[in-house]
Amino acid sequence: MDVVAPTTPASFKDRLFGTRRALRGWSIANLVANCGIIVTGAVVRLTGSGLGCDTWPKCSAESYTAHPALGWHSYVEFGNRTLTFVLLAIAIATVVTAVCSAAPQRERFLSWLILAGIPFQGVIGGITVLTHLNPWVVALHLLLSVLLIVWCVQLVQWTGDGEQVPVPTLQRRIVQAIFWLMMFALWLGTVVTGAGPNAGDERVPRNGMDIEFVARAHAWTIWVVVALTVLLLVQAITTGNTRLRTLVLWLLAAELVQGAIGYAQYFNGLPMGLVICHMIGIGLVTTAVSWLYYGTRKGLPA
Repeated sequence: MDVVAPTTPASFKDRLFGTRRALRGWSIANLVANCGIIVTGAVVRLTGSGLGCDTWPKCSAESYTAHPALGWHSYVEFGNRTLTFVLLAIAIATVVTAVCSAAPQRERFLSWLILAGIPFQGVIGGITVLTHLNPWVVALHLLLSVLLIVWCVQLVQWTGDGEQVPVPTLQRRIVQAIFWLMMFALWLGTVVTGAGPNAGDERVPRNGMDIEFVARAHAWTIWVVVALTVLLLVQAITTGNTRLRTLVLWLLAAELVQGAIGYAQYFNGLPMGLVICHMIGIGLVTTAVSWLYYGTRKGLPA
């Protein structure tokens, strides 16, 4: 009779940093945190707290931290700065887990890339303060968050089953068009914000663009993306590609909800609640379109 040696239960350290499951968990945490920082950044802007700390890396010439003499705006701005260290801790944990779990080289590289992006994001945030919230620099601050979300989605997919949905060449090209047009639409959204009233401080000048023109350009780009998404959905249904259909349905739902919120905030004078919902939508839409982009590949469906 064979004697089976008892297995040694994994230590807490191994469960936290040494398994594929742990790496996927940290990757998801990375994604959620980078979506969340967009929302907290919007709160800073919407409360007029963008210059609550009027310099960087200090909060003021006398102090690195917020204090009552600077007013409550300093606590809002400093709180958002502090969240960068939370993102940094999660990104470091992801790198450690990728190394300890002997993840493939591409996953280790991407986890390092995400980690490098966090302090770079902090530097851009500092530049926005030092340039007194120049709207073009503020736009870069948001766009780097979008890029980090895209990378996080790719890492989450790789740490899952990593299996991409094969699609014909035409459908893959439509997927690519949807992704890059969405990235362009998100950039246009930052131009609209830079032309609008929510500057982060009442003394900050805007970018000089005509807000109605750029808002319409942003909206029409989104409508093109929605039309392409519907076209891809029809093709997925026609060809019986259920996995592609699921990916497209999630994206279409995110697009429609985000579009409805966008119109509602525009025609109701940009109320804070709707603007914050729109910022949440940026993270969801970016996640959905990135999931479609990285979740498909050119090839014939089985």
